[in-house]
Amino acid sequence: MKVFTQLWYIERGGNVLAETHYNDLMQLISGHGGPGFEQAIGEAFGNVARRYADSVEVDTMGNVVAIVKGEGAADKRPRVMLSAHMDEIALIVTKIEAGGFLRVAQTGGFDARTLVGQEVVVHGRKALHGIIGSKPPHLTSPDERKKATPLEDLYIDVAMAEEGVKEQVTVGDRVTLYREPMELLNHRIAGKALDNRTSVAVLLECMRHLQDLHHVADCYAVASVQEEVHMRGAHTAAYAINPDIGIAVDVTFADMPGQDPDDNAGIGKGTAITYGPNIHPKVFRGLKETAEKHGIPYQIEYSQGPTGTDANVIQITRDGIAAGLVGIAIRYMHTSVETGSYDDIVETGRLLAHYIASLDYSEVEGLSCY
Repeated sequence: MKVFTQLWYIERGGNVLAETHYNDLMQLISGHGGPGFEQAIGEAFGNVARRYADSVEVDTMGNVVAIVKGEGAADKRPRVMLSAHMDEIALIVTKIEAGGFLRVAQTGGFDARTLVGQEVVVHGRKALHGIIGSKPPHLTSPDERKKATPLEDLYIDVAMAEEGVKEQVTVGDRVTLYREPMELLNHRIAGKALDNRTSVAVLLECMRHLQDLHHVADCYAVASVQEEVHMRGAHTAAYAINPDIGIAVDVTFADMPGQDPDDNAGIGKGTAITYGPNIHPKVFRGLKETAEKHGIPYQIEYSQGPTGTDANVIQITRDGIAAGLVGIAIRYMHTSVETGSYDDIVETGRLLAHYIASLDYSEVEGLSCY
């Protein structure tokens, strides 16, 4: 990973903070934490966030909330919540077969076709490395070779005898993919958990930029939990914070062969700013105008209903919160080779920081009027 890191270091004029942010992102992507067991990722985020935040808190759900206070009297500072979910899709052990092989079910949205041959970590009493196996083509019938193997027919091999497996693994233990991030050309990154650790890195970049900006608004940067199982963490965080504005940061579908060009965003072409019924029009316009003012590349993504992100629950918390959504375009979502642009991550963080800096109390008071 050093070649890419050094390249960014040179291109950014020897900016140590830029290099540090990139390394932080690589650690977040490499880490493990599915829905309900995000603690290690939360700890990693919190440790970095303390460089920039006035305080870092962990709530009952496990959400990690980094608070960057604005200037002026507390009762005149708008509250802006940024929510980026830190959980990745995972599996859960459902059965230990004879011979020590493990059967699994979903805690997220895997496509079983992509799991055959993958490396995994089984989070038992201790972390066990394993692989997801299936019958080799030599032993399958012609009809079987025409069909994708369903998840219930796949198994994990941890290379241990049955007795040893039962000592270390129990039904209910979680399983995550094992994959080191890969650096591609043109500042692209591929890895197992760009959904949504790229957005967690956006929060860090936003807070870094806020150190150099005058801002009245308080920023609550939330690394939220359990988004992949119905956005639970963002719901409770939004209720507790009760922000004037809540912006979800997530990934969106990038351009790739075979996909309708109207249903995706361009990879490496800037932040995808969403507009639709899940989004407050004034928040959308504010983000768009901020991007234009500061020369930040952006693209518009339209949504006809709920966005399937933390913005869903933010919008309908308490008596309603003015919601926004920005996204990082990635390819191959919910696979081990999710691919995105580091440029998009950096620019999205810059966009959010400048947007927060543009807000004052009078602007958020006007959010009740469309």
